[in-house]
Amino acid sequence: MLTVNDLSVKYPDGALAIDSVRFAIGAGENVALIGANGAGKTTLLLALVGILLPSGGDIRIRDIEKRVAHPGGAQANEIMLGKKTLRDARSLIGMVFQNPDDQLFMPSIYDDVAFGLRNFGCGEEEVANRVGAALSSLGIDHLAERSPLKLSGGEKRLVAIASVLSMDPQLLLFDEPTAFLDPRARRNLIATLSGLPQAKLIATHDLAFAQTVCPRALLLQKGKLVADVSSIDILHDAAALEAAGL
Repeated sequence: MLTVNDLSVKYPDGALAIDSVRFAIGAGENVALIGANGAGKTTLLLALVGILLPSGGDIRIRDIEKRVAHPGGAQANEIMLGKKTLRDARSLIGMVFQNPDDQLFMPSIYDDVAFGLRNFGCGEEEVANRVGAALSSLGIDHLAERSPLKLSGGEKRLVAIASVLSMDPQLLLFDEPTAFLDPRARRNLIATLSGLPQAKLIATHDLAFAQTVCPRALLLQKGKLVADVSSIDILHDAAALEAAGL
């Protein structure tokens, strides 16, 4: 489903945020992305959806390929990726941000979930069908006409997920999905994510959550991938976690 080869990302000041990272995720696989603050987790997710441009390596999503210049070659803004390829890639990958308020900005939940579909040029009948299906799949269709301002943190999280699911992606990226959630909302989120068939890459500091939802974990340390093992193994390796600042 997703193959990442020697991916590197530099910040504008030249600092290397992601350093030659390599991994693959199969269809339907749940993978945790763990690491201390500043390890590069969010940066990696943003590179996978094309919000940040890599400075080296390549990302393959199914038969869609994003090729970029390697260090020492062309500049990062000379990425060999046309608008059509990026559009197709974003139809296959959906990202749920850490703060759902970053994704919910329309007057109603319906309009929030419909936003991406309308931007892709879908007709209103298709929009209605896909919005309804996304909300219903998460059990929140009753929120369709509500304002995001009047939702709980757990409800906002589910709506943010619905806005991504409406695009019918094959891979879901999550950035700290349990942040801001109370214990009940956290349990509901675990049940929701465990029931979704899409492949998932989940950046999280919540190690118990990672072990529950993801059989496999990637450990980032200062932008480098230092472990790609089962969640149970890495989360019981105190020395490795301590070295990574966790």
